[in-house]
Amino acid sequence: MALHNDKGKEAEDLVKTWLSGKGYEFQHANYRYGHAEIDLIFIYKGLLIFVEVKYRSGTGYGYAEEFVDSTKRKLLVKAADHYIHEKDWHKDIRFDIVGVYRDRNGNVNFKHFEDAFY
Repeated sequence: MALHNDKGKEAEDLVKTWLSGKGYEFQHANYRYGHAEIDLIFIYKGLLIFVEVKYRSGTGYGYAEEFVDSTKRKLLVKAADHYIHEKDWHKDIRFDIVGVYRDRNGNVNFKHFEDAFY
């Protein structure tokens, strides 16, 4: 596996643990439908939450949330629609982005964008 894939998987695991610690109920990781993939899916306060995780070792090239463009959003919505139908979900949903940032000392910080798009 390529180094960027390892970092992405590590970031997803960190976010899964972090959100679970905040009361989010983990449902699924790396849900795929066609060419689309949803990194993490949770239930929180009655909402089904689809989470896109973006890892950055710094902000020199931009912030994590800037890398979820309209094409990626459309793919995420398409996969979410399939998941909703598959699970027969009839309540509200939300799309979040979580940026994972590692500083020069190896410390990890999270930036959570709730209801980032739809």
